[in-house]
Amino acid sequence: MKWLSLFDRVSLDEFSRVDALFLTSVTAILALGLIMVSSASISISESVHGHPYFFMVRQTIYLVLGLIFGWIMLSLPTSQLQKWGILMMGLSLVLLILVLVPGIGKSVNGSRRWINLVLFNLQASEVAKVCMVVYVSGYLVRRADRVRQGWVGFVLPLCLCSIFLLFLLLEPDFGASVVLLGTVMVLLFLGGAPLYQFLLLMAAAVSMLALVAVSESYRLKRLMNFVDPWADPFNEGYQLSQALIAYGRGEWFGLGLGNSVQKLSYLPEAHTDFVFSIWVEETGMMGGLLLILLFGLMVSRAFKIGYKAMSLGQPFAAYMSFGFAILILAQVIINIGVNTGFLPTKGLTLPLISFGGSSLIITMASLFVIARVDVENRRAEGSVINNSLTKESAG
Repeated sequence: MKWLSLFDRVSLDEFSRVDALFLTSVTAILALGLIMVSSASISISESVHGHPYFFMVRQTIYLVLGLIFGWIMLSLPTSQLQKWGILMMGLSLVLLILVLVPGIGKSVNGSRRWINLVLFNLQASEVAKVCMVVYVSGYLVRRADRVRQGWVGFVLPLCLCSIFLLFLLLEPDFGASVVLLGTVMVLLFLGGAPLYQFLLLMAAAVSMLALVAVSESYRLKRLMNFVDPWADPFNEGYQLSQALIAYGRGEWFGLGLGNSVQKLSYLPEAHTDFVFSIWVEETGMMGGLLLILLFGLMVSRAFKIGYKAMSLGQPFAAYMSFGFAILILAQVIINIGVNTGFLPTKGLTLPLISFGGSSLIITMASLFVIARVDVENRRAEGSVINNSLTKESAG
């Protein structure tokens, strides 16, 4: 079939030579995520579904789907993704529109962010974030001179990004809006945009997001409760105060896996947005630092893979690696910041750890793309070495 020619199979031997620290950190985080979803969801699984491991089984299914989809992405050359950048951006925009259509979009807790795909609920914003990274990475290659020399090249992708932000805010999904805008701006800066342009637009973006944050009463309440959750610990400040109690109970080394009290219907969203609080309650501050270090290792190796691609003359692959790493890093910072009370409450999951089909599958796909970049880096290095040897033997 013609479509099979689009793929370039990666052998198990090639995959085994992908950056060892990158693969180790990803595997460790996935394992900890499955453990924590199993532990944090026991109470709600039992009370709502009558089975203590309902969410663990579903998370395992999502993990298998993520591995299958990830392996497909591993077999797809980055050059093909570059060709599909505009198409992917258009597809993700269609999904953002469809999620707002009654009867198609699924509403949960007042937000319409999901499309029911039977096996899992597809969160349109997750698709939009990775597709935007692919598009902007291609744009930085096609319009490199414009981005570095004038305002037009810098502002055009931000105008497109603003359309995505509009639909995200209509859902509403303020957290995804912040992550998407921040990632695009950092990518443009890495692509060579002048520092003064970056700083001016960063200030404008922060001002705009601040205005959006206080434009709705519920967002303003979140800001006030984030400042002092104990002022209203049984109503608006309930979730954050319960999360802080979990940290206090965990102390240095935790209560032990499975021994959390806060997950017993005290802390809402214990297996999704606030899974980090349960993790620290059960493993302590040392466990929390371990997980942060694993994320730091994974992101740093992704940046290293991207830097290697740039040095080998593959800028699109490099920007994609940078972009996916920034997406994950931003979500980790915001989620942990919310869990610890350093940031206002946002509906963002902790990548690879929190329960959720869309987040897990899409994040794993982006990580497999980074692995593909590393495979292509090694192939390119091998070609350079072989060409050098051929020239030496010919000489």
